[in-house]
Amino acid sequence: MNRSDIFTVIPVLETENYNLRGMTREDIPELFTFLSDKETMKFITPHPVKTKAEVSEAVMDSLQNYNEQKEIPWVIMDKKTGRLIGQFRFHKLHLWHSKTEMNVVISKEFQSKGVMTELMEKMLKFGFGTLGLNRIVGDIFAGNERSQKLLENYGFHKDGVMRQTDFDGEKYHDTVVYSMLKTEYDRTYG
Repeated sequence: MNRSDIFTVIPVLETENYNLRGMTREDIPELFTFLSDKETMKFITPHPVKTKAEVSEAVMDSLQNYNEQKEIPWVIMDKKTGRLIGQFRFHKLHLWHSKTEMNVVISKEFQSKGVMTELMEKMLKFGFGTLGLNRIVGDIFAGNERSQKLLENYGFHKDGVMRQTDFDGEKYHDTVVYSMLKTEYDRTYG
């Protein structure tokens, strides 16, 4: 698969228990169930969506960004149940600079069940191998210790802390930035 094929149809990626397939407008009702949940979104945004129209707008923005080669939006499907349980996006994708950021939301009932542990190796291989990226970034609210541990376990470098980047109406939150370079990926997984 080459880069031009990737931006014709979002590729389906498969692991033992999950499929990642391209996000579609038909996913809006299922995405709304967890993107609107404050507990699910506590480490993503202090202000989760309130309406399906907001999710619709976000999905349409993601699909437009995909058409402009600035994002690849997937939904995560549980193979056993066929349920949509999350989303994974390579967003802020810049092919010239060969970099992207990861954005992941897993519905709360599937959090801490190893979903991202299973998906991470597949996503890194796709990003560094198929897409030919040089840098993949994960930026995380400082309180999200499980995601920080996941990235550290996969060999991501802690670049630093951006202080008080987000306000939730009551307090400010720091963001911890992690990155992995292709040379680091090749050394560990190559």
